Amino acid sequence: MDPIILIIILALVGYGLASVKMVNQGNVALVERLGRYHCKLNPGPHMIIPIIDQIVMEDTTREQLLDIKPQNVITKDGIYLEVDAILYWRIKDIEKSFYAIDDLQQGLTNLATTNLRENIAQNSLEDTNMSREEMDKSILGALTPIAATWGIEIIRLDIQSITPPETVRKSMEEQQNAQIKKKAAIEAAEGERQAAVKRAEGTKTSIEIISEALRIHPESKDILRYLVAQDYVDASQKLGASNNAKIVFVDPANSTEMFQELIADPVQENHGKNPANGNGNGNGVN
Repeated sequence: MDPIILIIILALVGYGLASVKMVNQGNVALVERLGRYHCKLNPGPHMIIPIIDQIVMEDTTREQLLDIKPQNVITKDGIYLEVDAILYWRIKDIEKSFYAIDDLQQGLTNLATTNLRENIAQNSLEDTNMSREEMDKSILGALTPIAATWGIEIIRLDIQSITPPETVRKSMEEQQNAQIKKKAAIEAAEGERQAAVKRAEGTKTSIEIISEALRIHPESKDILRYLVAQDYVDASQKLGASNNAKIVFVDPANSTEMFQELIADPVQENHGKNPANGNGNGNGVN
């Protein structure tokens, strides 16, 4: 074969291979022709003109994350905090992302850091700890319109950690412990109150039942007075069995009557059994 023909064939083969460009799934490529934007290449095989066409950028359209390094931020009430966050984003328009900003990653980092600082500086330490989700939404709302001019979609911003100084952390822990103890004391007091109400309701019900029984059966009053006197005597016997000194308090207005009623029946029974009382079976003196 003629060497010139061989060279031409090899040149054509090389030109053909150089003309084919394969873009992988999930990526997109940017082509310039003679130094100017020409077209965008989606996933799949494409033909370009070597030397005249040049692929200046190929990047993924999948979701990416940007780790924002811990930042020292001052809150509204003058507390120094160390804040760490992660930004999730993806390319929506590769042409804007390449031509609208020189360093996309650095631009996103600076934008997120600035808005994070400004947002926390507008809140106190307590608000920062309690409204983290609201801060995420607020920062995301500030980033979205600016990022859109760069062809970027901001998906979400997650504040990973907010770390106050050691002294502040100890103070917060003590405050939290105090709140837990306070809540426990309130719950215990509420439980005692409910128990007292139940006891009072039970006592009220018992009194109502006794009152109704006495109203229907007045003769039951004597039985009730006997039982009360019996309780006094039983309590006195139990106290008397102890070797320790004791003091017994008895209602002076009712004690004499109660004890007389308590001993009345046994005395009558003894008199009935004693033959010397003249009421026996007739074996006494006539």
